[in-house]
Amino acid sequence: MTTMLMEPEELERMPDGDHYELIDGIPVEKIMGAKSDELSLAIGSILRDFVLEKQLGRVYGSSTGYRGCFPHRPRMLRKPDVSFVQISRLPDGVSPDGDFLIAPDLAVEVVSPNDTYEEVEEKINDYLKAGVKLIWVISPHSKTAMVHRLDGSCARVNVDGSISGEIVLPGFTCKVAELFV
Repeated sequence: MTTMLMEPEELERMPDGDHYELIDGIPVEKIMGAKSDELSLAIGSILRDFVLEKQLGRVYGSSTGYRGCFPHRPRMLRKPDVSFVQISRLPDGVSPDGDFLIAPDLAVEVVSPNDTYEEVEEKINDYLKAGVKLIWVISPHSKTAMVHRLDGSCARVNVDGSISGEIVLPGFTCKVAELFV
């Protein structure tokens, strides 16, 4: 059986395309559990409040796609659970109607029940190769955050610690415990 490979533009036009990422031309459904979805919404809400107050850019949810920024994988479309793009990178400060053709400045992945370690690592590597400056991987199970930076460094932040926006969102901090309320 031959699999038809899709282009990112085709996925965007699919009626239920917002539920899929495109991995090397193959649609892969993004399945989140209720706990992961709730956590994504909490992170997005906290980030959005901060970003709007400081007028730093825009925060997006899990339906927003990024393509054309993965030169090592041209048939790739990633949809982080939460993402942020600085205002200076938005044409006229406005979000596109469809997918982004640039990488986000911050990508947040909340580990879902169906995610494997390898899948999460692959996403992190794709984001880093695309130039994402800051990546947070949040684990609902262990109540931790793994912080990955473009320079290759990373840090584990436990539930009693805080994550920060570092150079991407100067002044932003959030206690990891606040995400799990």
